[in-house]
Amino acid sequence: MIEFLTLHGEELLLVASGLVSAASALAALTPTPKDDGIALLLRRLLDLFALNVGHAGRRPE
Repeated sequence: MIEFLTLHGEELLLVASGLVSAASALAALTPTPKDDGIALLLRRLLDLFALNVGHAGRRPE
């Protein structure tokens, strides 16, 4: 597992940031709150994987 992450870490980060960007764009372009929740969930998952928890996380906007 660690070997896979070290070999493919850059690709995984590109995919994760692309997913968050696409979800954020979708949430901004559509008026429904359901897709806003999806974007928030993806952002929270990315923060969790980046170990941005507790006081290291972003302040709510």
